[in-house]
Amino acid sequence: MPFDFNLEEGAIIPVDKPYGWTSADVVRKVKFMLQKKTGLKHIKVGHAGTLDPLATGLLVLCAGKATKQTERLQAEEKEYVAHIRLGATTPSFDLEKEIDHTYPFEHITREAVEQALQQFTGTQEQVPPVFSAKLIDGKRAYTLAREGKTTEMKPAVVTIYEMEIQHFALPKLIVRITCSKGTYIRSLARDLGVALQSGGHLTDLRRTRSGKYHISNACSIAEIENKLKNWKVEKDVVPLRLV
Repeated sequence: MPFDFNLEEGAIIPVDKPYGWTSADVVRKVKFMLQKKTGLKHIKVGHAGTLDPLATGLLVLCAGKATKQTERLQAEEKEYVAHIRLGATTPSFDLEKEIDHTYPFEHITREAVEQALQQFTGTQEQVPPVFSAKLIDGKRAYTLAREGKTTEMKPAVVTIYEMEIQHFALPKLIVRITCSKGTYIRSLARDLGVALQSGGHLTDLRRTRSGKYHISNACSIAEIENKLKNWKVEKDVVPLRLV
């Protein structure tokens, strides 16, 4: 397992976030499991980069002294596999909200998509979705959006390093994306639809890499739970050590 060292020195735990869980849900669950195992109430646990509830994949957790590395890890390059439906939009840019508009998509070719992806490669300003965790006057943007309040989302500078089409079968599109922190793949799906003179929204998103950590080395919540059953608490040496 990728976190078999003592928690006093710090543990970095790559987790495969389940669908429907918030990143905070994962942090709370793992923190609770560690507290229960060790009897220590003040174990620090945080994550290095939020994933939306409807996204799955790699969520890097930092526990103990490793929480000091959170900011550095969060700044590292990310990789995603995005499933996009062309020809339709939703207010949330994903499946959280129902389709609000449909558009023709039959004119779109693979070559047109490749050209559009090149247009979005590089450093640029991107407008975050209104249904996002961005803070607006101390409130999360998604809270205001769900209350029906109109908010102006300020663009943020992001960098998209590489995009590759993995599957093209209209209206469905699968793209592998390598990008900087803070990039909203939902916004990219929306912007791509506009660039193709159509619409677009995200139907599935999976983070496959964050810095040097890869989804192939991540643990499910159940695997972490099972692993903790075999961990031995050594109170006179370190809070938690794998044996």
